[in-house]
Amino acid sequence: MSGQVLVVDHLAVSVAGQQVVEDVSFTVPATGITAVLGRNGVGKTSTLKGVLGLYQRTGEVTLAGERIDALPTHKVVQRGIGYVPEDREVFARLTVSENLALAERQGSATRERREMVDRLFPDLVQRRDQMAGTLSGGQQQMVALARVLLNDNLLLLVDEPTKGLAPLIVEQVIEALRLASATVPILLVEQNLDVVRRLAGDAVVIAGGRVVHTGSASDLLSDELLTQRLLGVHAESGEVRP
Repeated sequence: MSGQVLVVDHLAVSVAGQQVVEDVSFTVPATGITAVLGRNGVGKTSTLKGVLGLYQRTGEVTLAGERIDALPTHKVVQRGIGYVPEDREVFARLTVSENLALAERQGSATRERREMVDRLFPDLVQRRDQMAGTLSGGQQQMVALARVLLNDNLLLLVDEPTKGLAPLIVEQVIEALRLASATVPILLVEQNLDVVRRLAGDAVVIAGGRVVHTGSASDLLSDELLTQRLLGVHAESGEVRP
C-alpha cells in the first residue's frame, strides 16, 4: 500500500447535540505512526471516535480509498480499523484468553499473529486464565493492544496508551507499538512527548476542535517556540498539560 491509508476531510463531531470537533482535516500515511497532539479537551479522542462512527459526525472519512463515513461502527471495524480506547475497556469478568478470543475477527487471527502477540506480551500468556478485571492497569493495556494486534487491520487507532502507567510498562507499550507499526499504520493520541518523539513520524495538532498544524513530529518537537505556542508546553518537559 502506498500514499495515505486514511483521509479525513472537514470532519465535525457532535456528542449529545453539542459540537466537540468543528472542522478537522488530515491524512495518515500508509506506514508508520502519526501522532495526534493537543491540550486536554480540544477534541483528540472525539476525532478518533468520529472516524469510527461512535459519535455523530459529518464530513468525509476515507479508508484505503473507500468512503466509510456513512457506515456504522461495526462495519468500519470490519473494513479494517482496530481501536484501543483510552480507558482500555477490557471485559472484567472474562479471562485474558476470553477477551482475546472475543476480539478475533473471523479468518483474521492467524497462528502467526497469535504467536506474535504471545512474544510481545509474555505476561499475558502466564495470566491467560486470570480474570481481566483483576489485572493491573498496565496489564489491561497489554490486553487492549493484544486484541487489535490479533487481527489483520489496515489502521490502528490508539488513544493514550501510556496514560497512568509506570515507566517500565510505558517502555513495553512503546516497544509493542514500534513493532506493530512495522506491519500496520497507527494513529496515536498521546500526551507524553517523549513517547511521541520516539515513535511518531508525523504529527497532527488540534486546538479548539480544528487542525492547526500538520507535519513532521520531530520538526515540531525540535522547535521550542512552535511547541510552546501549539501545545502550551516546552518540548523537553515531557507531557502536554491543559
